[in-house]
Amino acid sequence: MKTTGKYKTIFLGAVLFLTAKVVFAQSGDYAIDEPAAECVLGIEQFIELATSNDTVFEAILIDELALQYRKDLKLPARDFVLDVKADYDFFINQDREEPEGTVTLSKLFPYSGTNVSVGYQTNASFSSQVNSSEFSTSISQAIAGNAFGRATRLQDKIIGVEIDVAKHQIIEAYEDYMAKIIFAYYDWYKAYENLKVGRSSYNENLKLLDNIEQREKNSIALPIDVNKIRLQVLAKKEKLIELEEEYNSTLNFIQTAIRFQGGRDLVPQRPALYDSIEISFERDFGDFWRNSRTYKILNLLEDKTSLEVDKEADDLFPSINLRLGYVLEGDDFEIDNDDGMIFTGISMEWPFPDQADRAGHKTAKIDRKKASLDTANTHYRLFRDIKNLKLQIDKEKQLLDTAQEKIKLAHAILEDESKNYSYGKVTLNDYIASVNVLDNNRFNLILYDIQYKKLIVEWFRITDKLIDKSKINKSLNKDRL
Repeated sequence: MKTTGKYKTIFLGAVLFLTAKVVFAQSGDYAIDEPAAECVLGIEQFIELATSNDTVFEAILIDELALQYRKDLKLPARDFVLDVKADYDFFINQDREEPEGTVTLSKLFPYSGTNVSVGYQTNASFSSQVNSSEFSTSISQAIAGNAFGRATRLQDKIIGVEIDVAKHQIIEAYEDYMAKIIFAYYDWYKAYENLKVGRSSYNENLKLLDNIEQREKNSIALPIDVNKIRLQVLAKKEKLIELEEEYNSTLNFIQTAIRFQGGRDLVPQRPALYDSIEISFERDFGDFWRNSRTYKILNLLEDKTSLEVDKEADDLFPSINLRLGYVLEGDDFEIDNDDGMIFTGISMEWPFPDQADRAGHKTAKIDRKKASLDTANTHYRLFRDIKNLKLQIDKEKQLLDTAQEKIKLAHAILEDESKNYSYGKVTLNDYIASVNVLDNNRFNLILYDIQYKKLIVEWFRITDKLIDKSKINKSLNKDRL
């Protein structure tokens, strides 16, 4: 069955607004549709295109469609059941043949523990030339062990909890992939900026090599100086080759995510999604504890184990059914010479010593205690992890600020070293070292900037605020398949 075409229209409307409240541009405004040699793709536009075109998002959300059928699969069927049996009897010594058969229609009402059946039966007899026929109707009502459907209702609640947990987990999977998509854009931008630095450094060192070679011709520079710069140029070229491969690799992921088929070059734009975001551990963790999807899942899992204890306790009761019915017997297919009977009674099934059900009840109690402990342990683990993440964010912000200051100083030092080298006040080695220090700090600045942005995304992901659940719910049309 093909679903891609049907879901395209669904997911084109599934625009996710990040916690930063970014307003996405309309698809008609994208530079991607305009004829140009180079296409600038911002992160907001990239996210919208990815959520619309990347079928991984669709595959995650489509799992929710199956959830609406889980109760029908796991609970006792409420269907009418028609049971038909037909034979044709040949009596060898009596030189006759007779049909016989049974038709029974039954229906279970699982939420009340009631079973209703109606049947008709006709049988041939060796001792009589006339078939006997029977019409019957009966009602069976569970009064212990699923008394009045109690076990079924408990199972219904358990499955309902499982469905709620699964829905939350689908949203989490969507959020995890969203974070991966955003990280991919950051990596692409970092590779793009690194490539620009690498090309700039390579070109500047080529100019320096031309200058040194000219000096050598004028007997101002020594051959060893020329070789030092040539080695420097080769080192920059080697770095440039690595940076080009890294950029092309990240670009491939971006193009795949948006299903890009254009012939122009895509280039990123500096992502500014979270530049104005303020992170507060006390505020954000408190809100996370009270309202997050993670804690809803933990609470649901505890509820599930409590319900399972109740269900296992119900299973300890014997299976007792109260039966009431009416039977009408007679001759031939029309039930002639009929004689009726009303019956009532009970049926009971009680295993001794009921080892399996008792073990199941004990195990369910253990699972309930374990779920409670798991919730407490998860709470403290999340508290620790989120607090450590805040420390990482603060550290990365400080490193970013420090890298900006170091670049200013490295620029100033390089300018001074360039003048000093031209006057012969410093060696070529000193000048090369200052060039490399500046390049390293430029790379570090890009690294710290992107790492800081990734940590902010991780903060929103781990606190369940990276995506808006209501937007996803609207994007999934459960009536389509």
